[in-house]
Amino acid sequence: MSGEVTVESPEGLSYGPDGLVPVVVQDATTKDVLMLAYADAEAVRRTIETRTTWFWSRSRRAYWNKGATSGNTQSLVEIRYDCDADALLVLVEAAGPACHTGERSCFFRTLEGR
Repeated sequence: MSGEVTVESPEGLSYGPDGLVPVVVQDATTKDVLMLAYADAEAVRRTIETRTTWFWSRSRRAYWNKGATSGNTQSLVEIRYDCDADALLVLVEAAGPACHTGERSCFFRTLEGR
């Protein structure tokens, strides 16, 4: 198909002006969406090499390995990228909650407030 992008390495992704791509993290078994974070090429490379999720913290301006301090780790199952190679879907096996609030998923609230 025309318009498809093939990526061979983290450097081949299409990063935004800030050098980041959004990363949706999904439980590989339940398919629950666990969280949204951001990564640059180095964070993607670290994720591939360590088989655990790494991200770039926009607020702390530093790399973070999910669960390194909390123990709520995410083991990499697969990394997928979208048709434009500007967003990632990372499938994981989660050991503990993804959200800093203790909720399994960061998406535990509805806009309607229920």
